[in-house]
Amino acid sequence: MTAGVAPPPLGASRTAMSAGVIEAPGRAATARTARPEPGPGQVRVRLEGCGVCGSSLPVWEGRPWFEYPREPGAPGHEGWGAVDAVGEGVAGWRVGDRVAFLSDHAFAEYDLAGADGLARIPEQLAGRAFPGEALACAMNVFRRSGIAAGDTVAVVGVGFLGAMLVQLASRAGARVVALTRRPFAREVAVAMGAAEAIATDDAAGAAARVRGLTGGEGAACVVEVTGLQSQLDLATELTRERGRLVIAGYHQDGLRTVNLQLWNWRGLDVINAHERDPRAYVAGIEAAGRAVAAGELDPEPLYTHRLPLGELGRALDLLRDRPAGFLKALVVP
Repeated sequence: MTAGVAPPPLGASRTAMSAGVIEAPGRAATARTARPEPGPGQVRVRLEGCGVCGSSLPVWEGRPWFEYPREPGAPGHEGWGAVDAVGEGVAGWRVGDRVAFLSDHAFAEYDLAGADGLARIPEQLAGRAFPGEALACAMNVFRRSGIAAGDTVAVVGVGFLGAMLVQLASRAGARVVALTRRPFAREVAVAMGAAEAIATDDAAGAAARVRGLTGGEGAACVVEVTGLQSQLDLATELTRERGRLVIAGYHQDGLRTVNLQLWNWRGLDVINAHERDPRAYVAGIEAAGRAVAAGELDPEPLYTHRLPLGELGRALDLLRDRPAGFLKALVVP
C-alpha cells in the first residue's frame, strides 16, 4: 500500500523536497525531507522521473539482510532530469542541462550525482522520458552479446529489457525467437520484431520448437532475461554447439545450479552481461541516447505505466505482480 502526503503549504521552505520512502516490505510513503546540496564534484538534478527496476524487487518484498525504513529516494537509480545546482570543481555541466545520471536515491524531487556519472540527453529527445540506466543495460547487454546479422537469437523473458533486446537484435538483422510466459509479452515481442514468440509453460515443448526452427541446431545466441532458475535451465537447452549463453537476468534470490556438463559438451561461451564499472554505464547511456535520437531504438511503447511519486508503492506492486499490459513503470515527481 502507499500513503500519500499533502503538498507543502504556500511559503514552505525551498530547502525541502518530497521523496519516496520504503518503510517496510510492501509499504511505501512519501516524506518531506531536506533537499540535498551538491558537494565538490557533484551536481544536483531536479528529477523529471525515475524508472522502476526489477533489481528493486527484493527490497520491496523484503529480505532478512535489509533494514527498514530505507533512505528517502532509495533505491531509485534510473533517474533523469535537469541540472539544478553545480558543486565546486565541476566543469562541463551547467544549470539547465538535461541529463540521465547514476545515483541510488532518485525516487524523489531532487538527487545528487557525481559529475562523472552524468550523460547528456540529446536535444532531439526534449520532453521525452529517458530512464538512462535502464536503457544503458539494454545497450550494454546487446554489445556484450555479439549479435550480428543472420544470427538466430533466442531471448528468454520479455519484460522491458527483453523487449528492447528483441528490438535491437531484430533491427541488427538477426532472426529473433522470443520465449516468455505472458501472452501479452509475446504480442509485444512480435511487435518489436520477433519472428516467433513461444510460450514457456511447457519448457520441453518450447525447446523442441526452437530446435525445429533451427534445423535441430539451436540458437547461435541465447539471452536469459528473467533471473529465474527454470528459465536459466531453458536458456541452456536452447543453445547450439559453440553458441553464446548471455545472462542478463537479475539472479538475486539464492544460489543457482547450472548444467555444466551440457555447457562443456556444447563448448558454450557464457557471458555475464552485467556491468559494474560506472564508466561502462555512462557509455551505455550515451549510446542509448544516440540510438533513440537516430530512431534505432524506440522504448516509448514499453513505458506502460506512469505514476506520481505518491504512488511509488503501486509502481512496485506492478513490478512484482506483472499484470497483463505491464512492462515498465516510471515514477514522476
